[in-house]
Amino acid sequence: SMNDQPSERTVANQALVEKFWTNLYRRDFDACGAAFSPDGVYTDVPVGEVGATGPAEVAARLRLGLEPIERYEHHLKTIVANDDAVITEHVEEWFWSTGEHVALPFVSVMELRDGQITRWWDYFNLATLLDGAPQWWLEHIAQGYR
Repeated sequence: SMNDQPSERTVANQALVEKFWTNLYRRDFDACGAAFSPDGVYTDVPVGEVGATGPAEVAARLRLGLEPIERYEHHLKTIVANDDAVITEHVEEWFWSTGEHVALPFVSVMELRDGQITRWWDYFNLATLLDGAPQWWLEHIAQGYR
């Protein structure tokens, strides 16, 4: 039946999220920010803080954390999309110039409206990151982007 096919909105939203990941892993932080609505929020759930809101803040927050990392690799596992929700299971591998390395499994939950991301919540084990990251980087991100 026709109901077996994903809706056009589902297909378009999954494509938008896939493009978002492509931009993130080419370090195009401004393009990542531009994918957000003005009220769109990005939150690292384990950190427990209210996240960045809107394109400029999202781009700045991504730049803060990822720009000092020498290289990072994306291992995409699964993307599930249903109407305005897209959920990605993936692993990020981070390599710092000082030799540290972390493989961090994530689940990213995104909600979209009219072709823009309105909510991005990242779920990961904070201890995995803190145990592997260099002290200088932790101090850098603690300063914030504002």
